[in-house]
Amino acid sequence: MLFSEMVERTMARPAHLPGMATFHGPSGFGKTFAATYAAHIHRAYYLEVGAFWTVKSFCDALLEETGPLVRGTISEKMKIIIERLHGSRRPLIIDEFDHMVTDKKIDLVREIHDATNIAIILIGEEMLPQKLGRWERVHNRISQWVGAEPATISDAAHLARHYCREIEISEDVIKAIAVASEFRPRRICVNLEQIRQAAIAKGLTAIGMSDLDFKWYTGTAPKGRAFDAALKRGRG
Repeated sequence: MLFSEMVERTMARPAHLPGMATFHGPSGFGKTFAATYAAHIHRAYYLEVGAFWTVKSFCDALLEETGPLVRGTISEKMKIIIERLHGSRRPLIIDEFDHMVTDKKIDLVREIHDATNIAIILIGEEMLPQKLGRWERVHNRISQWVGAEPATISDAAHLARHYCREIEISEDVIKAIAVASEFRPRRICVNLEQIRQAAIAKGLTAIGMSDLDFKWYTGTAPKGRAFDAALKRGRG
């Protein structure tokens, strides 16, 4: 909801106002899922930037998103990109924008914005606004800074109804899932899948706290395994 509303506001802004916005937040908060949904609703051009993309990689990906790929220099490709986007009422969503925060790459996006006046949404991790602060020419073109919010218990219940439709999950289990998952949608979904698998294995159609015999997925890395120490003691 937050993401879609941000896209709508950016698209509907007066023409003299900047048309860039950011959606930022920790991993697992559902940013990409929200962006994919909004891209479908608003017919947006959508790019998910790779960690090792070059300037050429970005231009080629955007060319393929907006039409056929063409050969040429970076400046020639940029000219075609701008021609395709100019006057378009379709927004451009760039996910994993943290990978674009370098001089040459970020100037590509600023140039596209200035030449086309389309709405451009930048998605990244929690520190993206601070990273963009290094580039004043981009930073002052951001009209909205929207932070992704953690899920609520109500959200967890909604996800349970969607992903575990054949199972009735008690309210106390839903609350326990949300808390153990630190209210991160991705972790909530992982724990819901654990419940679904447990219900299938036990032939259950309803799950309460007394039916749970596994540990919640929390995202915490496992500690060193105890048998390594035992093995050393045995060899000693």
